[in-house]
Amino acid sequence: MASHDPDSYAAAAGEPLSGLSLDEVQQRIDAGQVNVNMELKTKSVRELIIENTLTLFNLINVILAVLVIITGSFKNLTFLLIVILNTGIGIFQSLRSKRMVDKLTLLVSKRARVIRGGEESEIDLEQIVKDDIVRLGRGDQIPADAVVVQGEAQVNESLLTGESDLIRKVPGSHLMSGSFVDSGVVCARVEHVGADNYVARINNEAKYVKKVNSEIMNALNAIVRFASAIMLPLGIALFLSSAYESYARWAAAAGGSAASILTWLFSGSAAWGEVSAAILSTVGALLGMIPQGLVLLTSSVLAIATFRLARRNVLAQQLYCIETLARVDVLCLDKTGTITSGRMEVEGVYAVGDNGQAVPLADIEPERAAGIDAALAGIARATSADANETCRAILDYYAKRTSGELQALAVVPFSSTKKWSGASFAEGAYIMGAAQFCLPERAFGVVRDAVFALAETCRVLVIARVDGFTDEGDMIGEAQPIGFVTIRDEIRSSAADTIRYFCQQGVTLNVISGDDPRTVSSIAKVVGVPGAESYVDATSLDTPAKIEAAIDRYHVFGRVTPQQKRELVVALKERGHTVAMTGDGVNDVLALKEADCSVAMAAGSDAARNVAEIVLVDNDFASMPEVVAEGRRSINNLQRSAALFLTKTLFSMGLAALCIFFPPYPFQPITMTVINFFCIGFPSFVLALEPNRARVQGKFLTNVLKRACPASLAVLVSCCLCMLVAGNFGLGEQALSTMCLISTAAVGCSLIWRISYPFTRLRLAVFIFVVVGLACAIVLFPEFFSIAALSVPIIASTLVSALVGIVLFFTVARVVDRAAAKRSRSATGFGRGVKMSLGRGSHRVTSTGSSARRGIRTVTSMVSRHREQRDLSRAQVSASKAVKSESDAARRKRQRRVVQSTSGIKVSMGKRSRPASCDDTSQAGR
Repeated sequence: MASHDPDSYAAAAGEPLSGLSLDEVQQRIDAGQVNVNMELKTKSVRELIIENTLTLFNLINVILAVLVIITGSFKNLTFLLIVILNTGIGIFQSLRSKRMVDKLTLLVSKRARVIRGGEESEIDLEQIVKDDIVRLGRGDQIPADAVVVQGEAQVNESLLTGESDLIRKVPGSHLMSGSFVDSGVVCARVEHVGADNYVARINNEAKYVKKVNSEIMNALNAIVRFASAIMLPLGIALFLSSAYESYARWAAAAGGSAASILTWLFSGSAAWGEVSAAILSTVGALLGMIPQGLVLLTSSVLAIATFRLARRNVLAQQLYCIETLARVDVLCLDKTGTITSGRMEVEGVYAVGDNGQAVPLADIEPERAAGIDAALAGIARATSADANETCRAILDYYAKRTSGELQALAVVPFSSTKKWSGASFAEGAYIMGAAQFCLPERAFGVVRDAVFALAETCRVLVIARVDGFTDEGDMIGEAQPIGFVTIRDEIRSSAADTIRYFCQQGVTLNVISGDDPRTVSSIAKVVGVPGAESYVDATSLDTPAKIEAAIDRYHVFGRVTPQQKRELVVALKERGHTVAMTGDGVNDVLALKEADCSVAMAAGSDAARNVAEIVLVDNDFASMPEVVAEGRRSINNLQRSAALFLTKTLFSMGLAALCIFFPPYPFQPITMTVINFFCIGFPSFVLALEPNRARVQGKFLTNVLKRACPASLAVLVSCCLCMLVAGNFGLGEQALSTMCLISTAAVGCSLIWRISYPFTRLRLAVFIFVVVGLACAIVLFPEFFSIAALSVPIIASTLVSALVGIVLFFTVARVVDRAAAKRSRSATGFGRGVKMSLGRGSHRVTSTGSSARRGIRTVTSMVSRHREQRDLSRAQVSASKAVKSESDAARRKRQRRVVQSTSGIKVSMGKRSRPASCDDTSQAGR
């Protein structure tokens, strides 16, 4: 295969380029040197369904459902409804987010113009091969890393580097895939394809499964894991206890205590009925240990939060990210696209003073100021046909202001060689550009100090008067400066208010950008970032130790590479911070992936949107406080409601353990329905949706257990007292169930009282409804809920048991509130990582790694490699088809045709196309 030296492609302006031949293209395709699409994609539908279906929670419920099906009691499968609803909510939200992100994908140029065999053609991006000559004009996105061989252009690399200034590209300059051509036309030779491209290398580093940092999800998983570990031994013991009791009754009735269990099992249908009843009672007890309602409530509350945010043009791609953002204590901001809009704006227009200083137009004579405005606006309007970012900013500035309308007689467009643009009018000729290139040395020396002073925060252009222009577009005479115009990144109008909000919430703000640190610092100061006056150039942070030192000292970082952004986020996380990262470019992808919560702008790169957990659809940074508010509402309300569900889980486990030795289990299924609805289900769902913007304090599971443990203990003690009374008076199971129902309801109302304090109208209404509902169910519907009629002494004993439970609950709750909170700290540098728990009198060190997790990462890596190989094969097939199509077309063009004529024979031959060149202006505006 022929090799090509980059310099061998350099061509003078107007010199034709031939590019690769079709045979050379095919050789590269066979070698796998095709431009495989390596963009970060959203998860597939199958992956999302599997992710939401194959969970430990679903597995436990499926196993219990199989046991119920074995008994043939299909009406007891109603608990699967919660499982289906919870799974459905997760799948629906995931698919909805995927569809919205896919729709947001920018429909930038998906095809490219290449020169092959001296002819220009249009092909798909995946059909580009190494060493292809691509033609790029204004607005085109660069499809692969390349080297300019002909022409000049201004390239916007802000999505890749964070640098807002346009970069001039001339023959020999390197073009990075993913950047955009702002002006000019170039032909470039592709030097990297597929995974070797700059963007692909960045994306490849972000191709790993990030663990969701959500306290709520971690708490739910911990509860389910704990319940699953307890359920197996408890379930087996409960089943054996119930089955043995049935066997003992059968043996006593049969009059033969020596009869074996096998004999009993095969004695007839009655024995199987007893076994089925034991299975159902065991399943019923085990279901009480799984917080099914809490899982469904959490999914519902977070799903409702995502719908509320969607109405505010905020897309949450992952349910738990709302909670994570509400807990962040460090917010890392990218300058370009987050604080700024990505566009340029005019900061101010100045006149040149007597001593070369910059004087605001408001401080000079109106006639002179009007002349400078008219000249500046006239040049911008005259060159608007090929306006770059600077020209567009000036046009926008004067669109809102009144300025003289000058009619251009001659126009000199901006040239990257001259570094200026100009126009001549009846009133005179003017130019606008960089002072050091426009002005003669003497004139520049006069305004040097003013230019440098303004350049500390803005891009500075000089406005100068000239005698005119030659036919070749060169200025006549020496330029005389009359004014300056300063251009800066357009700061979002809502940025300062949003920054102020996070400062008031105690969130530390860091601005991390690839732009010049002085520019970043000046913009950070304008929007009110604390400590913005101190900044650091990340090019000096060349060791991990320097990064560690800088993260504690500075809040503004400039010239930061994508890898350094990630290292800064990692350093913050290692200090125990919960970190959020905002960004919109490819250079932000690694940091977005590493952050606990990532936020991207919809107008940014596809890769940034696809890895982010939150996407601001309207690109408005002001939406962030709304996300925090939704997260706070969800967390604070769920903490209260979760206490109700976890109380049932804990006391169900305790009672199940006790009833192994002291049967029967005191609650009948229909009796538990009253508790489930009035003491758990209804109040939890209503309270979970009320407004709540209080700051999140403490750990989720710790806060829930502080409320649930005292209530669970009180219920256990009350039920034990009721079981003791029932045993002494020889009461039946229905009477015992009624006594335990009353005692549990009393403690449940006490818990609702405590989590609702201080009362609002809604909370008071909920409490009254619960108390009245319980009273009506017990008094008015005794037969339906299997409520037994109790004698006066039994009622008094039940009330005493309930009172003991209430007093015990409030006493233990006060003790728990006063107890010192346990502290946890993360430590690093111990191999895979450890977690150190420092409590009162105890020190515990545990590993954060696991073999299972490493195995999952290995499988994920294998699947990723298989997918990349599949993409390569598809790209090779596509490129081969394109070559075959071009070859057939070329053969048809050049096919010779022999026909008879009056003079003998006539040979007709296909016409050869003129070789392509980057100076072919007919193609410049494609």
